Amino acid sequence: MTFVADQVPDKAPDRIAGMFDAIAPRYDLLNHLLSAGIDRRWRTRLVASLRLTGRETLIDVCTGTADVALEARRGGTQATAARVLGVDFAGAMLTRGLRKVREAGEERRIALVRGDAMRIPAPDAGADAATVAFGVRNVLRADVACRELARVLRPGGRLAILEFGAPRIPGIRTLYRWYFSFLLPLIGRSISGHSGAYSYLPASVGAFPPPDEFVMLLRGSGFCEVSAVPLTLGIVYLYTAVRT
Repeated sequence: MTFVADQVPDKAPDRIAGMFDAIAPRYDLLNHLLSAGIDRRWRTRLVASLRLTGRETLIDVCTGTADVALEARRGGTQATAARVLGVDFAGAMLTRGLRKVREAGEERRIALVRGDAMRIPAPDAGADAATVAFGVRNVLRADVACRELARVLRPGGRLAILEFGAPRIPGIRTLYRWYFSFLLPLIGRSISGHSGAYSYLPASVGAFPPPDEFVMLLRGSGFCEVSAVPLTLGIVYLYTAVRT
């Protein structure tokens, strides 16, 4: 079960890119603050689900400030991707991401390019793995983006997607919806200085398909072995799939 959208959010690419450009200076801070730091664990779980061996080329779509791209190279106790291509349509987000990539000394292994998830700037079957963290719900046509992810992955390539959901336990779900719909936008506006971005967030989550429907969308887009795993009581779902 997910939230019910009060209205369908405007997801015109230029509008969404402009919104993320506007909040880019405070984006990382707010991610960590509003999730109480759990976002780092979610990204670690995302990358770990790919079972990388150290030889893969990975495409991170909706890369934002490159946190997932850097996690894929950091690895921890897991093997890392050999190369990462990060794609995003918000130029200010990529600028901050590039700064982080350079600070980490990863500019030879991580490339960041501006592009749309519905037209990923990568060749057919050129990637071994692909990721999207909290970005697929922002795409104007999620079905087109999923078909693009299938296009750029080789047969047998692995896909991992993080996206928001809603807690499954009734009392916790009610409390979380209050936080997500009222307190989070208030904090987001006060820190980012942007009036709409953190009101858009709950609206976009409410308009996103529930897990069972998104699983079916992935299956219809060229993927098999599709699963949806709830994380942190269902606040987030980890979707994994294999390119047929």
